[in-house]
Amino acid sequence: MLTPTLCQRIVNALMKKYRYLFGPVPSRRFGQSLGVDLVPMKKCTMDCAFCQLGHTPRTTVVRKEYVPVEDITGEIAHWLASGATADYITLSGSGEPTLHSRFGKVIDFIHSRTAIPVLLLTNSSLLHLPEVRRDAAKADVVKISLSAWNAQSFKRINRPDRSITFARFIKGLIAFRAEFKGLLLMEVFLVKGLNSDPESARRIAAIASRVRPDRIQFNTAVRPPADKSVHPVADGRMAVLAGLFQPKAELIPSTGPGSSPALNANKDDVLALLRRHASTVGQVASAFGVPMLTAQALIDQLFSSGSITKRRMKKNIYYTPDEDHGT
Repeated sequence: MLTPTLCQRIVNALMKKYRYLFGPVPSRRFGQSLGVDLVPMKKCTMDCAFCQLGHTPRTTVVRKEYVPVEDITGEIAHWLASGATADYITLSGSGEPTLHSRFGKVIDFIHSRTAIPVLLLTNSSLLHLPEVRRDAAKADVVKISLSAWNAQSFKRINRPDRSITFARFIKGLIAFRAEFKGLLLMEVFLVKGLNSDPESARRIAAIASRVRPDRIQFNTAVRPPADKSVHPVADGRMAVLAGLFQPKAELIPSTGPGSSPALNANKDDVLALLRRHASTVGQVASAFGVPMLTAQALIDQLFSSGSITKRRMKKNIYYTPDEDHGT
């Protein structure tokens, strides 16, 4: 018999399964980050060679309400009501968040309910649009991207939608800097053999000086990239190139800053994390605050069922969903 107490427990259990929120997960740059997915998997304006989520089947610049704002804000409200906390609430996840035509409303809602700062992770491709700049400027911190120095390198590294030109891309970055009053971070993703030589770095640095970000951070392929031909740049090489930038570029640490508080992780939770972030067993353990043995057991169950696959990067083994398994 379903008693009122049992019904409430069932409702609570169901409500803990979020569709658009993931984490908080330990970020290598931003502490404990609650991710917010605003678009379907790989709905993006680019098909970056280094993307950890794999290839973009079809790029798009069509902006619309891919996910109902009310559904997203409902999940955020429930998460906040549960007493959970994070260092940042991050608009990122499965694609380019600025493709969502009402992402500014999500930021407004978060600011109305909590003092947790909002972080926007964008590939910068739509910042030439005034309405995108207006809504992006509502975030407390914005991470923009620049990994190319001309149209040819832009096409080779970022592989943007045909409607996105490099000139318009740079114009958007400069315009946003002039309007945004918060903390502006610039990520430069370095790929061995593509933009890791001093001359390429100098050209990127020259453009970065026109944009004037508050901080510049180097990233490289620490997780399995979309293209297997993409290889990481050694720390020593990045340290040398960092001095070519003003301000001097920072190297992102290869591991997160700490562990999450203990959560009741299960296979579905781990799979949801892996859909957004290829992870090692250690990173799964850190994300959910569980022992390594527990994380390994959950990974083993998913691997045995064929739900995930693994790939070695340097000395680490990363796990990702097996696309052929229908995940």
